[in-house]
Amino acid sequence: MPATKSCAFCAIVDRTTPAHVVLDADELLGFLDARPLFPGHTLLIPKAHHVTLPELPAGLVGPLFSAAQRLATAMVDGLGAAGSFVAVNNTVSQSVPHLHVHVVPRNRKDGLRGFFWPRTTYDDDEHAAAVARRLRDALDG
Repeated sequence: MPATKSCAFCAIVDRTTPAHVVLDADELLGFLDARPLFPGHTLLIPKAHHVTLPELPAGLVGPLFSAAQRLATAMVDGLGAAGSFVAVNNTVSQSVPHLHVHVVPRNRKDGLRGFFWPRTTYDDDEHAAAVARRLRDALDG
């Protein structure tokens, strides 16, 4: 998909908005988040404008997550982090409507607690089984 004039990330791809680029590949760009959780927090995007992961062409899924894997390794090897947090929001909590993968360096006792939202439970095993069945049915199409 072509760049969208109003998209902040497309402007970074087009180099009309400056960014601290970490990774520049044929179809992907990784750059430091301007408001990081921790120094090194990187956003990895497809250069073509795709809003969510379900819209990403299948041929880009592998390269995107291979690059995310490389960035997660770089958090440890390059920054000395103990590990990393890798996340993708789709529509909900997606501050910029251009697909982006967060790769965040993590260390024990860094102040981040699990996920950013409260956890829940299933009513019982039947409830869990029913939810799993609905997902399987959706996957089978």
